[in-house]
Amino acid sequence: MGAAGPDVEVAIVGAGLAGLVAARELRTRGRSVLVLEARDRVGGRLLGAEVGPEATVELGGQWVGPTQDRVLALAAGLGLKTFPTFDEGVRLLELGGRRRRYSGTIPRVGPLVLADIALARHRLEKLADRLDLTAPGDSAIGEKLDRQTLGDWLSSQMRTKAARQLLRIAGRTIWGCEPEDISLLHAIFYLGAAGGLDPLLDVRGGAQDSRIVGGSQLLAERLGDELGTALRLGDPVTEIVATGQSVRIGARDRIEAGRAIVAVPLPLRAQIAFSPALPAAHTELLDRARFGRLIKCVAAYDRPFWREDGLSGESLSDIGPATLTFDNSPPTGRPGILLGFVGGADAEGHSGLDETHRRAAVLDGFGRLFGPHALAPHTYLEQDWGSERWSGGGPTLLMPPGAWTTSGKALREPVGRVHWAGSETAVRWSGFMDGAVRSGERAAAEVDAELPG
Repeated sequence: MGAAGPDVEVAIVGAGLAGLVAARELRTRGRSVLVLEARDRVGGRLLGAEVGPEATVELGGQWVGPTQDRVLALAAGLGLKTFPTFDEGVRLLELGGRRRRYSGTIPRVGPLVLADIALARHRLEKLADRLDLTAPGDSAIGEKLDRQTLGDWLSSQMRTKAARQLLRIAGRTIWGCEPEDISLLHAIFYLGAAGGLDPLLDVRGGAQDSRIVGGSQLLAERLGDELGTALRLGDPVTEIVATGQSVRIGARDRIEAGRAIVAVPLPLRAQIAFSPALPAAHTELLDRARFGRLIKCVAAYDRPFWREDGLSGESLSDIGPATLTFDNSPPTGRPGILLGFVGGADAEGHSGLDETHRRAAVLDGFGRLFGPHALAPHTYLEQDWGSERWSGGGPTLLMPPGAWTTSGKALREPVGRVHWAGSETAVRWSGFMDGAVRSGERAAAEVDAELPG
């Protein structure tokens, strides 16, 4: 640090939604910032693609819903509008070799199965009510829940195979993993952060309620435009060195800053050399926690033909490979777009196929559910966040048994002049765009409180 002080008050690593919101918040407080992004674009796991004239489909995070107040406020402030996700008509369930139609959130699979699901939901939400979401591992109940996996709990608490299978399918999309991959505590924390199982799973009135006109990447692009020269793309950070009164950021050029906010996905923290080394809890967290794997598959057609058959486009399947689908058409309904999710173990197997076989496998599944017209889209796209160098996977963080109780605080506990942001660090709507916005606002407030003046 020279006599004139650091180059910038705050250096922010990562131009995803969390980092960009942190930068905006700090600038409104009169702080100087510099955002460094490894990619040649902003948005992180927000990414749009054109599938027709004025028709954008999201290949990453896309939905917003009631109680996601911070991302909705951000969108409104940036002049963006939302439109409701199409969910009119009946849904499809493919389970145990049988295809059936149903209405509502929960398929009609018999009274015993429905009762089993309702009881499981009640028990999980009661457990979430007992957790302090700011420190879920710091209690007797948290320690107990962190000793077992979600899979253990499903096996011991649910009586019917069909009910267990339905929750397994949901988990593959929510976390991009199998229930045996995460601790029960992490599953309950995630549910509590969303306000319950219904808000997490529902379309109308839930987390999948609406989308942003023009695509969610517009959030990041407009925030990036505001930054101007305070944003550097294609500039990965390789080291962060604490030097007493500042931090030195190793990127294309060395930057000296008063404080740093690291707003990259947790697995990518391991690609940065920290000096002094991070405390043991932080390194243990990096060793144990990882991101799930979820592949988004998009098929675009001349029209949403499934609506003509009274279908909403939503389906659940235990065959897959896309085990959950939605109607992802633009507000005009043209083109018609089916969105499918391939998650967990299915995603690992799917990613090993070549492009032709991946496409054929997904479209065969669409054809089983929605008829032969689904086999011939005019455009087909896939996005595998697990293969992205600067993402580390997706959709969200996986905490295995014991990780919360031994190193959970390291998710967002500052280390000297280094602070953390990212959707997985949020305690409200963790893993969602709203959580990313909240984390950026929190990190900005932390840093502003520590800076002089």
